[in-house]
Amino acid sequence: MINRRKFLAGSGAAALSALVLPTAASAFFAEAGKHPLGVQLFTLFNIIEADVKGNLKKVADIGYKEIESAFSKLPGYYGMKPKEFASLCTELGLSWKSHHVLGAPFKMPKGMKMPTGADGKPLTLPAHMRNLRDDMQQLVDEAAQGGIPYLVCANIPTESLDEIKSATEILNKTGEACKKAKIQFCYHNHDMEFKQVDGQIPYHLLLADTQADLVKMELDLAWATKAGVDPVTLFKAHPGRFPLLHVKDISKDLSTLEPVGEGVVDFKPIFANAKLAGVKHYFVEHDMPKDAFASIAVSYKNLRAMGI
Repeated sequence: MINRRKFLAGSGAAALSALVLPTAASAFFAEAGKHPLGVQLFTLFNIIEADVKGNLKKVADIGYKEIESAFSKLPGYYGMKPKEFASLCTELGLSWKSHHVLGAPFKMPKGMKMPTGADGKPLTLPAHMRNLRDDMQQLVDEAAQGGIPYLVCANIPTESLDEIKSATEILNKTGEACKKAKIQFCYHNHDMEFKQVDGQIPYHLLLADTQADLVKMELDLAWATKAGVDPVTLFKAHPGRFPLLHVKDISKDLSTLEPVGEGVVDFKPIFANAKLAGVKHYFVEHDMPKDAFASIAVSYKNLRAMGI
């Protein structure tokens, strides 16, 4: 146990090191946040495949400790089997906490355009992508093989009441399969789930019609902000249902995603209510920015400055 004298002595040494070794001191204080921070690897889509190990090392070198994987241009998990990818993460000092999958074959929502990458070209989905509607048990089994504690539905059509009903059935069924595999299943939102369908809000229906213990939520803070939704209101209405956050920011005009802390998302009340929400993990995401590593480095610095 550290007593007061030792603590003061250590504090004095840290202050001295700030004068002598500013780089080391900066690193010390950068690591002084409350939580290990993670990255959603969709941020690196289009670039991670060129050097998976090297790019994951860059993520770790910034200070991130956790990752959430997503689909890539390579089959499997960035060209690897689940255990192989898990081993690589461990080797690099990263903890693989979660993986994103589609709920059903992808369908572009009405009025939306396919996002573009840093090269300016629209995103092209790989032909090998699977989904929970058609491949649920295989996806759950692979997540279990990798030892991942969370599996997340990244997207599912919700533009009609029939689609919402189908989505609810798929989510509940996957939640049951995940429970058997000792995995927590979650649902990730965009802004479309908050657009009314026949007078109903799809996100509210998904919350009400899925089993709270089987289907929890990964709230994407930028998309919620774009939709005009207050995350804290959701936390109060559904306490403990949000173990994962996509920590993402968006510009003032709600048109462009930004590094965390560089946009208009009001993070302070969100983080102040994280315990109420049941938050366990924070994943930074910036959908295919021009410079992914510059973006996640700024996000890391700003989150640590917020005390996260």
